[in-house]
Amino acid sequence: MDTIGMMVKKNVDKYGNRVMMKVKRGGIWRDISWNQFYENARNLGLAMISLGIQPGDRIAIFSPNSPEWQMVDIGTVSIGAIDVPLYATITAKQAEFIIADSVSRILFVGTEDHLKKALEVKGNLPDLMKIVTMYETKTEDDDIISWSDFLKMGKEYPDKEEFNKRLENVKLDDVATFIYTSGTTGNPKGVMLTHANLMSNVETASSLIKIHDDEVCISFLPLSHSLERMSGYYCSVYNGATIAHATSIDKLAEELPEVKPHYMVSVPRLYEKVYAGVKANVEAEPPLKQKIFNWAVGVGRQVSELKVNHKPIPPLLDLKYKIANKLVFSKVYERMGGRLRFCFSGGAPLSKEIAEFFHAMGILILEGYGLTETSPVISVNTPEAVRFGSVGKPIPGVEVKIAEDGEILVRGPNVMKGYWNRPEETAEAMEGGWFHTGDIGFLDKDNFLYITDRKKDIIVTSGGKNVAPQNIENTLKLDKFIEQVCVIGDKRKYLSALIVPNFAELEAWAKSQGISFSDRSELVSNERVYKLFRERIDEALKDFAKFEQIVQFTLLPEELSIEAGLLTPTLKVRRRQVMEAYKNEIDKMYPES
Repeated sequence: MDTIGMMVKKNVDKYGNRVMMKVKRGGIWRDISWNQFYENARNLGLAMISLGIQPGDRIAIFSPNSPEWQMVDIGTVSIGAIDVPLYATITAKQAEFIIADSVSRILFVGTEDHLKKALEVKGNLPDLMKIVTMYETKTEDDDIISWSDFLKMGKEYPDKEEFNKRLENVKLDDVATFIYTSGTTGNPKGVMLTHANLMSNVETASSLIKIHDDEVCISFLPLSHSLERMSGYYCSVYNGATIAHATSIDKLAEELPEVKPHYMVSVPRLYEKVYAGVKANVEAEPPLKQKIFNWAVGVGRQVSELKVNHKPIPPLLDLKYKIANKLVFSKVYERMGGRLRFCFSGGAPLSKEIAEFFHAMGILILEGYGLTETSPVISVNTPEAVRFGSVGKPIPGVEVKIAEDGEILVRGPNVMKGYWNRPEETAEAMEGGWFHTGDIGFLDKDNFLYITDRKKDIIVTSGGKNVAPQNIENTLKLDKFIEQVCVIGDKRKYLSALIVPNFAELEAWAKSQGISFSDRSELVSNERVYKLFRERIDEALKDFAKFEQIVQFTLLPEELSIEAGLLTPTLKVRRRQVMEAYKNEIDKMYPES
């Protein structure tokens, strides 16, 4: 097994001037060869060395996806330093915490907006030496360096062999990255992943799902997300495939036919959107076309079931499928590029119905399961072993067992070294030598893993974002008009909330505003009351990330109580019971579900 840097170097030697990456700039897809990529990565590493960066020092990356992001990554880990990726969408305060907690020495920023956020908090970061912009910028501040000037520092560094010396001295057990993941108690924790953690996952995944060096992957999930970093990025590099960077997820629909990918990695939200779009288009068609579509999907489902169970397709059904493909499926397939062999799905549960629907049309979605702490893959469906609704079988070398309370426990070479500077939390997570996932599930008789619930209350949106609801709830409860809050959003597109007002405050305000009401139900239904809460919620959460905002909320006319079974004796919200009791109200906040 090689370190990440050595893995890249060997493939650079192998592929040289072949295309490693594609990126769309100025409306044109531009190619970056393996040699070009590596020259920049090496110069970045040498520039860091020139600034005194030592093995084990941290380098933060605050940027959207780009080839430059990956060049910084490879330059950093090749000299034995540790990179600290930040989600591009987080706030200045959240970025400040991660940069300070990791004691990062250099910060790379991807856009003017990221530079602005960095400058907001720079005064609170005494360990930060330099900010490097991943674009051209001119400033009077000596601590801010443009991309080209930083590369020039590396080119002019006199001891070019120092890069290779550092690379050869990196050990598999050295930490490669800190990936910060949200916890239930507030600030995120830095997950320490070693070269061995990540490369064990890369090698095992590559043995299960074959990727060829003449194939193209389209990349659009954040590289700060461990799923994209390992599956879409490192696995592609390991196998010599080309990575095409989508401009954004919003541009994906127009760029898929341009790139014509052979595979891609996504969270369920994309598949949900495609599914919803196809269904909406069909519903707008005349009855005859709707009938043809439904017939085709029915045929496709029959074929899908036979394929999954490795059974032969009868000649008549095969003929029907070919007709269905020509009339219906081929159009969807072409819109997704026309060359897709398979898609990966992770980060949140994928609906079994959606997985079956895509497979009926000839597009195989391989759902897997994992966490940042497991580099990330624990289990995955493969082309040879698919069971829709499951997250596949545990990958070779990784042990999975189910605790007495149903929690999924994991042990293997992919499990993190620990949480940065959090020995107690590391010990708790690794109790008994097994990593405790916090998820509830079971293994069926064929060793397929199913996730049934979450042991803790962490919300995972259908976009794959991890959200600690208590942080949001506790912030909102600081408002004088808010008494109780229950944030909802697990497996949903966005966050919503059930809110019980502080009725003493609200009723007094309503009277002062001349708002009349006969009871509390009428009061919470008032448009002006709704507007008041909308404004106060937005203000309270202004420093939270975009995906942590409350998009919809419902004001409840009565308090949650112990007597109703909605609070514990210590007055904590019983989340599951609340969601059952207010199912109708919650469903109204997700009209498209």
